[in-house]
Amino acid sequence: MERTRARDWLIGAVAMLVLLVVAVVILWWVVSEPAGEVEAGPAPSWTADGAPAAEPPADLREDEVWLDDLDFDAGTVVTAGSTLRDVRAVGQDVVSGPDGLVAARLTVDATVPFDAVARELGGGSEVRPGDDGQATVVRTVDVLGRGVRVTATGTVDVEDGRLVMEPTSIDLGGPGLLSGATAAVVRGLVTIEHDIEGLPEGLVLQDVTVQGNGFRANLRGEDVRLGS
Repeated sequence: MERTRARDWLIGAVAMLVLLVVAVVILWWVVSEPAGEVEAGPAPSWTADGAPAAEPPADLREDEVWLDDLDFDAGTVVTAGSTLRDVRAVGQDVVSGPDGLVAARLTVDATVPFDAVARELGGGSEVRPGDDGQATVVRTVDVLGRGVRVTATGTVDVEDGRLVMEPTSIDLGGPGLLSGATAAVVRGLVTIEHDIEGLPEGLVLQDVTVQGNGFRANLRGEDVRLGS
């Protein structure tokens, strides 16, 4: 009797073991893929804010260095023909190599000082902020052989990649009839048409706003060469 009971217990234990092995094999078959059909790709990297990190170009050469992004800040940038203040530049997808430094995308925010635009106008001009986001130009012009102090105000806009302020009001400080008759003559002398210089080629002026210390300009470009 004891021998029969032991044999039955052994048969039951073996049967349970076989069922367990079969269950494991089935589970493994369900969750796995046949070898060689699925290639394991590189694990994605992540930025500090939880977004997927950008990947370098597949054709990056051995003599090139790739930067995901590049930030540049400067209080003042001066070139032979330009002065810019509070410059902020952000480049993305930047490659450095024998051909120089090239940004696939570049955004620049900079302030053009009022006095820089005033010197360009000449005539002892003064440029300052006006009401409601406008700009004001004050200068002395020659009208009928007499020096007349003119105050012109207008909205600043972007035209053909240039910073432009065409006056919507011109005050000559005299009677309205005199101001109206001579406004067309002096309009060109108080119109601002300023090219923002001193920045890498390929940047295009997108937007301009008037601030207390100058014109705040936003420029953007693609495939911009930052230096050689």
